[in-house]
Amino acid sequence: MDFIGMLILSVIQGITEWLPVSSSGHLALAQHYFFGELPVIYDMGMHVGTMLAVLLYFREKILGMLLSLLKFDTKSKDFRLVLLIILGSVPTAIIGFGFKGFFVSMYTQPMLVGAALVATALILFSTKFSFSKNKEPEEKSAVAMGIGQGLAVAPGISRSGATISAGLQMGMGWKEAASFSFLLAVPAIFGATFFLLLETPAESIDWGLMAVGATGAFVSGYASIHILLNFISRKTFPLFGVYCLLLGLAVIALNYTG
Repeated sequence: MDFIGMLILSVIQGITEWLPVSSSGHLALAQHYFFGELPVIYDMGMHVGTMLAVLLYFREKILGMLLSLLKFDTKSKDFRLVLLIILGSVPTAIIGFGFKGFFVSMYTQPMLVGAALVATALILFSTKFSFSKNKEPEEKSAVAMGIGQGLAVAPGISRSGATISAGLQMGMGWKEAASFSFLLAVPAIFGATFFLLLETPAESIDWGLMAVGATGAFVSGYASIHILLNFISRKTFPLFGVYCLLLGLAVIALNYTG
């Protein structure tokens, strides 16, 4: 993999990470058909770039959450939000670690990625039947979104699509569900990267290549967050389901005939 190829992949990662179309699915397909397979550690490097985009975009909210922890201000909304993120991270960790081997194996099986994209389409279509009560995140919605995030470890299942859809089904407002989805991603990405680094010898990593991937994903990921929060609504959300359905069926057909 050269720097140009990594830059292209990082832009794909950044754009599709926050839009409900599955960044991991797009990366898996792009590598399989065009660029050749990369060690998973480089995928995680690009995810770190998009995580940094979240930290920058929501810097005021995250700072408020950190201050509420330092002050142990249990009555503040920011402190409650921290607790909900921790609660939502539990099912993510259980599912992610429990099915890690299977999810990793999917990266080399385009047929399964295609099927997962079709599943994402169905998830997105389901939001047409959700009834928003403009609720803030609460315990039930945090758990539901955490389960969605855990399932989205599978390439082809959109993390933002699964989590935001779960929030909408639990009655959350669009902006509330999207914002909580982004914040919920931070500990998941940080944790997955930490454990993956422990398993990967440092000398086997091309840190220059890693830096290109993280930087490209950071810039494009920041733009993607802005687009989702400002130009996309719950009414247009299912339209991404059409894209995922067509792409998933195309991948399945391509592999069935090939």
